[in-house]
Amino acid sequence: MKGVQFLVAFVFLALASSFATASDPSPLQDFCVAIDEYKSGLNVPRNTSNPVGSTVTPVNVAQIAGLNTLGVSLVRIDYAPYGQNPPHTHPRASEILVVQEGTLYVGFVTSNPENKLFTKVLNKGDVFVFPVGLIHFQFNIGKTNAVAFAGLSSQNPGVITIANAVFGSDPAINPDVLARAFQLGQKVVKSLQAKFWWDNN
Repeated sequence: MKGVQFLVAFVFLALASSFATASDPSPLQDFCVAIDEYKSGLNVPRNTSNPVGSTVTPVNVAQIAGLNTLGVSLVRIDYAPYGQNPPHTHPRASEILVVQEGTLYVGFVTSNPENKLFTKVLNKGDVFVFPVGLIHFQFNIGKTNAVAFAGLSSQNPGVITIANAVFGSDPAINPDVLARAFQLGQKVVKSLQAKFWWDNN
């Protein structure tokens, strides 16, 4: 519960900062108009019976219009045992994640040319930061379900799941490109494309 309180405090501090520095009062007016469009139910566990074993429940400008221009959003992430939030990026936001239940192995990779991997095993109440735009992941290494909440520094952070984007694009990327980029045979590439295209569509 302390993790949730921490994130709520983080979001309200960010909101207060936005209000204090805004010369145009419209963000505050927009928030007050939309305050009744709140999001409830983040205490409810989500179904994680999918190929990756996790479900992300977002609370961003698409769910609460009053977040527009405020520069914050929130997600709840549920993980099945050994489930993961696969490698992905947020092109418009840094992320701060707090574990509410379970044990997660988390990490991010720095940009070229170093591509240095930073990882940590997190337990209940632990916090980890993922810098904006970098590929990162979370993996439930426990035998029980895990839950985390994350604050993001944008009302519309975006998400690019690497495997889905590369192998599941529509239309598909030319297999010659992916075969050479990933040093794989064309049969493997086409198999991955068929799988991820089906999953995405």
